[in-house]
Amino acid sequence: MSTTLHVESGLSTGEVSREKEIYGKVFWRFIPLLVICWVMAYLDRVNISFAKLQMQSELGFSDAVYGLGASIFFIGYFLFEVPSNMILHRVGARIWIMRIMVTWGIASACTMFVTSEMGFYFIRFLVGALEAGFVPGALYYFTKWFPAQRRGRINTIFMSGIAFCGIIGGPISGGIMKFTDGALGLHGWQWLFLLEGLPSIVLGIIVWFHLDDEIEHAKWLNASDRQFWSSMVSRDAKKADTHHFGAALREPATYILSIIYLCLAGGIYGLVFWMPQLIKTAGTQDTFAIGLISAIPYLVAGVTMILLGKNSDRTGERRWHLALTALLGGVGYFICGTYSEHTVALLFGLTLAATGVISAIGLFWVFPQRFLTGMAAAAGIALINSIGQLGGLISPYMVGKVKDVTGSASMGLYALAAALVVSFVIIAWDLPQRFYERTRS
Repeated sequence: MSTTLHVESGLSTGEVSREKEIYGKVFWRFIPLLVICWVMAYLDRVNISFAKLQMQSELGFSDAVYGLGASIFFIGYFLFEVPSNMILHRVGARIWIMRIMVTWGIASACTMFVTSEMGFYFIRFLVGALEAGFVPGALYYFTKWFPAQRRGRINTIFMSGIAFCGIIGGPISGGIMKFTDGALGLHGWQWLFLLEGLPSIVLGIIVWFHLDDEIEHAKWLNASDRQFWSSMVSRDAKKADTHHFGAALREPATYILSIIYLCLAGGIYGLVFWMPQLIKTAGTQDTFAIGLISAIPYLVAGVTMILLGKNSDRTGERRWHLALTALLGGVGYFICGTYSEHTVALLFGLTLAATGVISAIGLFWVFPQRFLTGMAAAAGIALINSIGQLGGLISPYMVGKVKDVTGSASMGLYALAAALVVSFVIIAWDLPQRFYERTRS
């Protein structure tokens, strides 16, 4: 963040220097750990996209069954998201994020025991219910630890966990399935769920020892720094009436943002649940090679989203950063649908789709964080996220059903492109002007 922007916000040169110093301490204390946690959360959420390459044929699942199983995760997620974040607000992030990670890690590992369609549906529902609250909980946690003008960058760095998961998750998942298949009498997909579920349990224990619920609890900052940093964060505080769940329900922007996020979430989950299969259909059969190829779109997306988040914070511009990245995702999906059987063109389209959608998701979360605080922020962020995650309920099943009926995923990919264009239109033209002005730092 430039000195000029801070001075315009009323800070002296000395305060700017102090703000940067404390920001660095806070950043390195929490952000790397929470990004790693998010990587594992996302990996446990989407590793069935790689497991599908083996388990689908071994268990006799159709594409529609797989798509429904992938989607059912989001029913559990939707039902428990808001209650989970409200509990987090009351008991603190430290204990609740620890609980979330340990229980979802156990449930994800237990997917290795699935033998039937109903068992598959049940465990996916359970993983979704137990993971519910992690992302909005982390985003709410950032509102308690970072000033508003820092959150564009913080959110995109956190959400870069999606890209980082794709970069390392694809090769790791493909490698596990290829090189462990048959070991100790277990299939490669069973080893996948076991080996990728256990780290979440360990990370949950680390969270218990490392997070601080409030600035006042941070013994690694001296008293003067705690007071200064608390004043920096509270500069953005809202009126007392926003500290109630009803404030989130009464705010029209909550529902506009939910629709936007529904489109964005549909875009990202169409990508993560179907990318390995799309690459395989285009002509690549080796699971490890598929993992390596699938890392390319995420690598480009990870670098781009961090740069865009930094630029959005620097300029204070939010609307067009978000709108144009959503549009880019739509263009990428259109290319994927048109060239679904050509590996190079498909990879180009997947790269555009991943870059646009993942960048948009990181930029998106600046908006609701500027509207609400306290319980309203905890519940409002969770409400927007849970409604948005219904896109994850729709898109995996839709693509699978379309593929079963037509033999091709193209029409499903076009539908995802259309959803992202809709989000572009809403952001660019229908987002209320007062909302846009309040999101500028």
